[in-house]
Amino acid sequence: MSEQRAGFVAVIGKPNAGKSSLLNWLLDEKIAMVSKKANATRKRTNAIVMYGLTQFVFIDTPGIHNSEKLLNKFMLEETIKAIGDADLILFLSPATDFLQSYKDFLSKEPKTPHIVLLTKCDKITNKQLLEKLSEFEPYKSNFKTLIPISIKQKGAKNYLLNELQKFIPKHPYFYDPELISTQMMREIYAEYIREAIFEFVSEEVPYSSHVLIDRVEENEKIDRVYATIIVEKENQKNILIGQGGKTIKKISIYARQMMEKLTGKQIFIKISINCNKNWTKNEKILINFGF
Repeated sequence: MSEQRAGFVAVIGKPNAGKSSLLNWLLDEKIAMVSKKANATRKRTNAIVMYGLTQFVFIDTPGIHNSEKLLNKFMLEETIKAIGDADLILFLSPATDFLQSYKDFLSKEPKTPHIVLLTKCDKITNKQLLEKLSEFEPYKSNFKTLIPISIKQKGAKNYLLNELQKFIPKHPYFYDPELISTQMMREIYAEYIREAIFEFVSEEVPYSSHVLIDRVEENEKIDRVYATIIVEKENQKNILIGQGGKTIKKISIYARQMMEKLTGKQIFIKISINCNKNWTKNEKILINFGF
C-alpha cells in the first residue's frame, strides 16, 4: 500500500483471552501487564505499531464480563468506549474455547466492523482447527474475516498485520511513528508493579490493590521510582509485606527488572503500602484514580 493509513483497533475478548500478550508481541516491548489471573487489565492501553506506511493504534481493553461491582462496571465502560472509538475491532477467540464469548459479543450488537482472531492455534490439531473454523461458519456474515494464528509461528506477525491493514482507512498518522504507546512512563511503571502483585500474591489482594506512582526522579545513571500500593483492608498490607518483608521485596525486584529492561537504565524502586477502605466501591475515589 503506497499511501499513509492510520486507524484505531480495539482488541476485545473475554478475560484472559491473551489481549495484553498479543499487544506486547506486536510491539516487541512489554507495556501491557500480563497475568494468568482473569480481569487483570483495568484500563485502556494504546500500543502504536508501524507496518509499512500503516500506523495501527491497538487499544488493549479489560475483558468483556458481567459484574455488579463498581470497579468492574468502570472496566466494562472502558471496553465500550474503546469499541466506540475504534475503526476496527479485533475479537480474540482462543481456539481451545467454546464460542459462547463470541456469541455474547454479538449480542451487544457492535456497530464497528470486526475481525475474529482465532488464537492459540498451536494448541490444537489441524483436524480440530478445521472443526473450529466450521463452528464459525454460521456467523460469517457478522465478521469481515477470520484469521487463525499462533504467535509462536514464524512470520505470523507480518501475516496478521498485512491482513489487518486492508481494513485501516487512508489517513495521516495520529502519532509520531517513533512512539510505541500513548501511555506515560509512570503509567507503565504502575502496571509493572500491579503485574508483580498478581504474580506473587493470591486470593483477593491483587483485585483489591491499586498502584500510584508518587514521583520519578530521573538522573543520568539511575532513575528513582517511588510508588504506593493502595489496598482495601489492613490485613492486606501484611499479606503484601509478607514474612520478614519477603513478598514486597519480590514485588519490587520483579517490577524493577521490567523497568530496567524497558528503559535500559538502572532503577531504584521504593514501594509504600497504604489502606483506603473499600476504595473499589467508592465512585469518587475511582474517578480520582483515573477510572
